[in-house]
Amino acid sequence: MEWEWSYLFFSTIILLPAFILLFSRKKATKCYYNLLPPGPPGLPIFGNVFQLGTEPFKAMACLEQKYGPVLWLKLGTSTNIMVVQTARAAAELFKNHDISFADRFIPIVNQAHNYCQGSMALCQYGSYWRFQRRICTVEMFIHKKISETVPVRRKCVDNMLKWIGKAANSAEKGSGIEVTRFVFLASFNMLGNLILSKDLADPESEEASEFFNAMKGIMVWSGVTNVSDIFPFLRKFDVQNLRKKMERDMGKAMEIASIFLKEREEERKKGAEKIGKDFLDALLEFEGTGKDEPAKLSEHEIKVLLVEMFLAGTETTSSSVEWALAELLRHPQAMDKVKTEISKLIGPNRKFEENDIDNLPYMQAVIKESLRLHPPLPLLIPRETVHDTKFMGYDVPKGTRVLVNAWEIGRDPECWDDPMSFKPERFLGSKVDMKGQHYELIPFGAGRRMCVGLPLGHRMMHFALGSLLHEFEWELPDGVSPKSINMDVSMGITARKQESLKVIPKKLETLINLI
Repeated sequence: MEWEWSYLFFSTIILLPAFILLFSRKKATKCYYNLLPPGPPGLPIFGNVFQLGTEPFKAMACLEQKYGPVLWLKLGTSTNIMVVQTARAAAELFKNHDISFADRFIPIVNQAHNYCQGSMALCQYGSYWRFQRRICTVEMFIHKKISETVPVRRKCVDNMLKWIGKAANSAEKGSGIEVTRFVFLASFNMLGNLILSKDLADPESEEASEFFNAMKGIMVWSGVTNVSDIFPFLRKFDVQNLRKKMERDMGKAMEIASIFLKEREEERKKGAEKIGKDFLDALLEFEGTGKDEPAKLSEHEIKVLLVEMFLAGTETTSSSVEWALAELLRHPQAMDKVKTEISKLIGPNRKFEENDIDNLPYMQAVIKESLRLHPPLPLLIPRETVHDTKFMGYDVPKGTRVLVNAWEIGRDPECWDDPMSFKPERFLGSKVDMKGQHYELIPFGAGRRMCVGLPLGHRMMHFALGSLLHEFEWELPDGVSPKSINMDVSMGITARKQESLKVIPKKLETLINLI
């Protein structure tokens, strides 16, 4: 979320007279609640908007010191927000009130082309959401399916290493390459193969390039804070042109998804031979048997699920690997430990394989520690209260937007010793994992609506990082020291590094010999 205050000032100044008129006519019908959670006083009309800054999760964390584990904010004219900021409060929410907070807030941009109506991440809690989660789990994310698709990830990671080698050879001496770009492309192609049985980051394919570019646009517009979500009366004006931009890019992505769908239907009509069944096959072959299941999936529902799988599975993996590599470069001792662990297990004469991951506890600890400090979604995906709810002694009205500050929870001093420091050793011998049962570490959420793709994402993060560390020695560009690496955050659909990590890979002869 990028808080674009220039648009906010512009829209408010231009439309302030109409806004005042609206308020003067509004009936004085308010719902009073005995005890709302505590929070800072806000400005008339704007509420607490200006107190959140460019990194709202950090601003909210600062307020936690004064107002406690549950924070109440008001944005604009009608948006009530409750923020959960400690592991204890998160445990109370996910263990005892999960259903009460199971609905979703739907941003205006995600209503483009009715995307929200078929989205598993954004649709309201109920039978259709349960059906979506079930089919995605069974057809993509159960252990058996993930194990069957090891060769796909092997191919995509091999291509990633080749691309890095070529980029490093062509780069100017002393300058680095943006390694996260290649991890993103590898993740995108992995999903392309699992979903559509084809590479989608192929520079020679115009259709694939258009889809890739449209998906990047959707990620950008989804991460920009829209003032129309804060001030509903601005919706029809689209003062930031976000709705227009999202309509364009979502329309292109859905159009190309429709082409993929029609191509597959033609192949099936012709009886074309195909080795294995991918996710698109599973969606086309689905026939509902339960009372809460659709008889068949509509074309729109299939297209939305296709687009959503790419949105959810690429940005989180690439940004998480980038943060982990950046932390290792900032902490040379940790880098030495993880590379030594990998070298002892694998040696110089074979590739890093997925089945090596379970035998590398320090590398697993590095990933956990990096995700503790840099969760992909610092505020998780916003929830919404299903009905009036009593939470930790406070009254939370129906329709309240609920944010879980995973960034601050990962720094909760009640759970973590020296929480601001990067110390992978804290996880050695620890039973704490990221699967939603340990509420002090929830980078992918918890409860019913936690990330369904975590098992696959977990594999890809470890496989990509382990392969990068095994194949290359990593150095910083000329003039950059470990402590000068910029670790500021740029808010989009995920929390990326504000400045992409540029690094120099060495020992390219190893890559050439192994691939």
